[in-house]
Amino acid sequence: MRTFTGNESYFEHVVVIVGKGPGQSGDDMVLPAGQYVYPFNYQLPAGLPSSFEGDHGRVRYSFVGVIDRPWKFDHTCKGAFTVVDPLNLNMEPTAMQPAEGRNSKTLGCLCCTTGPISAVFRLGRLGYVPGESIGLYGEVNNGSDRLITSSYIELIMTVNYHARTRSKSVTKSLARVQHGSIDGGDTDVWNGDLLHIPPLPPSGLRGCRIIDIQYTLSLTVDPSGPSMDLVVPINILIGSIPLQAAVAQYGPPAPMGPPSDGNIQNLPSTVPSAPSMPPPSYAESALGKVDIRTENDNEHTRGNMEFAPVYTYYNWNRQTQDNTRT
Repeated sequence: MRTFTGNESYFEHVVVIVGKGPGQSGDDMVLPAGQYVYPFNYQLPAGLPSSFEGDHGRVRYSFVGVIDRPWKFDHTCKGAFTVVDPLNLNMEPTAMQPAEGRNSKTLGCLCCTTGPISAVFRLGRLGYVPGESIGLYGEVNNGSDRLITSSYIELIMTVNYHARTRSKSVTKSLARVQHGSIDGGDTDVWNGDLLHIPPLPPSGLRGCRIIDIQYTLSLTVDPSGPSMDLVVPINILIGSIPLQAAVAQYGPPAPMGPPSDGNIQNLPSTVPSAPSMPPPSYAESALGKVDIRTENDNEHTRGNMEFAPVYTYYNWNRQTQDNTRT
C-alpha cells in the first residue's frame, strides 16, 4: 500500500523566556524552587488558513512549552489554539445571488418505464455564516405510478486533500431536513423549511494549498424500488463575517457562553468587518474533538490533548425562536 502525503508550514517561532536559547553558550541558569511567571507574545502572520481537523489531513496551530533540564528528561507541555480566516461574505460577488437547480428522470427500464419524477430546488442566496438557518424552497413532482419513499435536503461538506501526485475527496453529511413519502401523481412542496448551519470552517480554506473545503446543499428524491435517487445539488458559501442583509434581517445575534472546551478564552471578541457588523460568538466545531498527540510526543508530554477548533458562530437561531414564542 502506497501512502501519498503533502505538507505546508506557515510559521515556526521560538521564544526564549528565561535562560539561554538553542545554540547559545554560557552557564546554565539555576532557578530556586518557586512559581515563576514570564509574559511573552507573538504576532501571527497575516493570511493564515483557518484551523481544520479532518479525516485525512489538518491545519493545526500549536504551542509547546519546554523546560530544558541538562542530563534529565525535559518537561514539556503542549496545547493547540484556533485561527479563523475572516472570510467576509460582503466581499464575495456570488454570496447574494439566488440559485435554482432542476432535475428529472424516468423510472423503470425498456418496456417497463413509467412517468418521470422531477424536482426544483431554490435558495434565496448563496452566502451564509454558522448559526444561520437556511430557508429551503422547492417542489418534487411524482409523475410516475411508483411511490417516492422520501425527499430530503442535506448540507454536505466535501474536503479535497492534495498530495504531491494524488488527490483524495471525502464527503460528510452535516445536517438534514426530510419530508415523507409522495404517492404516484402527487406533488410535495418545500416552502421555507429551515436547515441550521452548525459551527464550521469557512469555505475554501483560503491560504492552504493542500486542503480545500466545499459546501453543497443537495435535494435528494428517493423513489421506491430498484432506481437511482434523483439529486439536485447547489454549491453554497460559508463565511465568518455575515452579509449586511442578514444582519438587517435578524438583528444583533443573541449572546452565548463560551464552549466548555476552554480553547476560546484568548480569541478576540471581534473580527475585521464593516462598522455595522455585530461581534461574533464562537462555538466548538461540529466535527468534534481529535487527539493532538503526534509521534514526537512521549510520556513526559503534558497538556490537554483533546482539541476541537472553535469557529465564529452567530446565534440568530435562538433569538428567532425567542421572537416566535413572544
